[in-house]
Amino acid sequence: MVKQIDLFEKIPLLKKLVKLRSFQFLVIFPNLVLFYFFLLAGVFGSPVGNRNIIIIFVWIFWWFALITFMVPFASRIWCTVCPFPFFGEWFQRRRLINVVTGKPGVGRNRMYGLNKRWPKALSNIWLQNIGFLSIGTLNALLVTRPIVSVIVLGGLFVIATIVHIIYRQRAFCMYLCPVSGFLSLYSMTSMVALRSKSKEVCHKCKSKACLVGNERGWGCPWYQHMEKMERNNYCGLCMECVKSCPNDNITLYARPLASDTTLKGYDEVWKGFIMLTLALAYSVILLGPYGTLKDWANISEVKNWTGFGIYAGVVWFSALVGLPLLYYGTISLGRWLAKSTVSTKQMFIQYGYSFVPLGLFAWIAFSIPLIMVNGSYIVSIISDPLGWGWDLFGTADVHWTPFFPEYAVFLQILILGLGVYYSLKKGFEIAMKLHSKPYVALKSFLPLNGLLLGIMILFILLFVG
Repeated sequence: MVKQIDLFEKIPLLKKLVKLRSFQFLVIFPNLVLFYFFLLAGVFGSPVGNRNIIIIFVWIFWWFALITFMVPFASRIWCTVCPFPFFGEWFQRRRLINVVTGKPGVGRNRMYGLNKRWPKALSNIWLQNIGFLSIGTLNALLVTRPIVSVIVLGGLFVIATIVHIIYRQRAFCMYLCPVSGFLSLYSMTSMVALRSKSKEVCHKCKSKACLVGNERGWGCPWYQHMEKMERNNYCGLCMECVKSCPNDNITLYARPLASDTTLKGYDEVWKGFIMLTLALAYSVILLGPYGTLKDWANISEVKNWTGFGIYAGVVWFSALVGLPLLYYGTISLGRWLAKSTVSTKQMFIQYGYSFVPLGLFAWIAFSIPLIMVNGSYIVSIISDPLGWGWDLFGTADVHWTPFFPEYAVFLQILILGLGVYYSLKKGFEIAMKLHSKPYVALKSFLPLNGLLLGIMILFILLFVG
């Protein structure tokens, strides 16, 4: 049994805050205003990346904060404050704060729009996988050209709004948003989780208000029923269920890192492959000394389409075919060594979680030198966000000053070591669940153990340079 601390019990003010009817509006609206300003800056501000706030705040500060702190310590807290679905959700509800009940709608809430069901064949994260891989392949454009970031981020607002008009609830967030896709996977490692206090109380509850809503709260936009929810993957922490639950049976728990370990399908396993491959690719392109590869990836400056095609092809092949085949080989070898009766499919999906802690910590390790080297841009850009020569807070002339970059590699190795530790630890726990006998579990997991250690060594070689 996982040890948990009831945060609502320990911090009563937190519970009062999330039970406010205005809670989500109060946390989303300032973020919406901020993103609107970022988009304006991307269009009218300096075309130079390090002189424009949309580049510095989104791809350096936001990414670092998201992957290093929000995900491991606060699950999908970004979804709580995310502005992308704001306009579409308003169209569905026609309310910014209050709740409306009655028909027509979803559950007990009156809702507008076409309210179509999302296609069952697409009720997975494959579209998110391809979307994130596509955007990730164009990383050089995103971090150097403000107008490209405007197109991508502005496009997410437009797509989210259109999808909300056509489909019910947060179909965009669940099945299309590329950010939501990796949050879904990595939130499994988070040290907080929204859960019911008692499954028995949930079972006896007749209203199922957490799912269908009532006069106090909207039905879960993510279709989560608290009695059955056992993973963080598809909980957007909107806190509507906390308001609507008639039994006060929902709370926010603090728990050990990497407590959720069950993957449900191939789409989630492949998300792990994609994220790990991109972390590896970014470490090569953005941190490594490989000039030719940097030129190939930097299509915005070099215009070498042949080189970019090779780079993109290698990344896509590695993420979708190469790493999965290598993983399949270790799974098959482990199954043969252990003479396991567990199906290859079950082992493939369940052992796939081993890539989750390693992938998350690899991204954190990659982000460390970015913030240490480029963090000083944040100080100057807040005074001159558009690159127009302003000096709002007297910091515009702060020169680019790396922050102890010589220590970055040591932090990277330490963080990567933690990732491998949790991957091996959780991987062996999964092996025990699948096989029960320790020596059989060890044989089954041994080849994968070697693969994970090999990936760790590859990262270290890249970080050391």
